[in-house]
Amino acid sequence: MTTDRPVNTPTKPESNLGGRVRNLLIVIVAIALSVALFLGLRTQTNLVSLTQLDQASTPLELAVSNNKPSLVEFYADWCTVCQKMAPDMAQLQQQYADKLNFVMLNVDNNKWLPEILKYRVDGIPHFVFLGKEGEAIAESLGDIPRSVMASNLEALVTGSTLPYAYAKASGQVSKFSAPVSTNENQDDPRSHGSQVVN
Repeated sequence: MTTDRPVNTPTKPESNLGGRVRNLLIVIVAIALSVALFLGLRTQTNLVSLTQLDQASTPLELAVSNNKPSLVEFYADWCTVCQKMAPDMAQLQQQYADKLNFVMLNVDNNKWLPEILKYRVDGIPHFVFLGKEGEAIAESLGDIPRSVMASNLEALVTGSTLPYAYAKASGQVSKFSAPVSTNENQDDPRSHGSQVVN
């Protein structure tokens, strides 16, 4: 049995250059994908934080006394809707900075408890639109698209009725009193409705 080559000799290896080029291409593609993934994830995060908005906001005391209308936002750092709206609010703040005050009040700060009670904040984000004299004109609650908020702010600046907010109760309210009759059996739980006269 005769063969042209010995039994234990390896076959001629592929060109070493071709393997290196292939490995280099794999490394370049991996780096490019990593950079694209990093940049993609980075652009998905909010570039503006609620803390930054708070630091750039007008103090409430100044806002109610400087004869400019104001937007007061009640927020919390843990509020996901507040975080989601932060970039839009930052853009609106830049757009309307010379025309109105932007006030940020953190509901987790006990300092703002009187304002929380005054404006009956029971959900966040809660927006209160104040006129030039510091009087509450209207309110909005929850996730508000930037275009809707911009329409409200434009109306606030021009002194028009806000198109997408509910108005604050103003003026007189009707007094209500139910007529009550005196009944000798008021201690009887079965007669609890007998004191009301129809």
